[in-house]
Amino acid sequence: MKVSYWHNNRDIRIEEVPTPRPGPGEILVKVISCGICGSDIVEWYRLPRAPLIQGHEIGAQVVAAGDSVTKFKPGDRVFVAPKVPCMECSYCKEGHYPQCSEVKDRLPGGFAEYILVPESLVDKGAYLLPETLTYDQSTFIEPLACVVRAQRLAGVREGRTVFVAGCGMSGLLHVKLAKSRKCRVIATDINQYRLAFAKRVGADITIDAAEDVSRRLAEENIGKAGIVILCASALSAVEQAWKCVDKGGAVVFFAVPGPGKDVTVPINDFWTKEIRILTSYYCGPPDIEEAIKLIESGEIEVEDMITHRFGLEDIAKGFDLVLDGTRSIKVIIGPNDP
Repeated sequence: MKVSYWHNNRDIRIEEVPTPRPGPGEILVKVISCGICGSDIVEWYRLPRAPLIQGHEIGAQVVAAGDSVTKFKPGDRVFVAPKVPCMECSYCKEGHYPQCSEVKDRLPGGFAEYILVPESLVDKGAYLLPETLTYDQSTFIEPLACVVRAQRLAGVREGRTVFVAGCGMSGLLHVKLAKSRKCRVIATDINQYRLAFAKRVGADITIDAAEDVSRRLAEENIGKAGIVILCASALSAVEQAWKCVDKGGAVVFFAVPGPGKDVTVPINDFWTKEIRILTSYYCGPPDIEEAIKLIESGEIEVEDMITHRFGLEDIAKGFDLVLDGTRSIKVIIGPNDP
């Protein structure tokens, strides 16, 4: 079978490797769709493990099941989570599923024609796709689940003002989810293509991030935001967040600056204003289940975000588009496409 080995963003190699066979408790799936995540291009995060097969936003079809597998059969359409928590440790019991210290197995990269799914993921991390949910739509399950968790932690609810800084794919999902919860949404980006898209999918106000955003909000009598969600890693975005969050509000680091880029917190000001600073990394099983329901019901439309699709041989073109960021929103790879 063919796989895509990522060495760095400019060195991606297609190689032939043996197609695995499922052992007891395992399943072999054929990858139909796999999205390129924004984190896939973050080299400081990925390089320590390179070369590796990337891809964790998948829609796949079961082609073989090992002995003792009763949950799935060949032909089933599935989504498989990148990893699963144990649900029993102290972290899991507190709802900190991404911090579970008992995780042993991870999903092999989805930029491959086939994936051998480990037994633990078959048992706790694989989900049958609803009949109305397409393989391409399933590539949004994991990123939307991460968005669901972040907004839950931040306390997003009807009537709140939510400021989304950065309108890449994750930022746009934040816009869509906050609007579905009847919030007023402000979106910023330096990319006019993304800003226009944010406006089209429901953002009430869009502002070029190169402007003095806090002043613009004051001029338009909008005030400050109860919740600021950082989907951009630039330090300038962090500075904007500090200026635009309201008293009693929260700043959520959904994206973070790279290592060595220190963030200075105006803690004295935040102390008197009781402003929370939160981080949100990955998701848990309840978030995945909610994301599937949101997409299946049509409450969160995702197909309008798909701008490009490539076969595995052209995956480098997909990475270039995501790196460029000016001409794409969601890039999907079809490892088994002609």
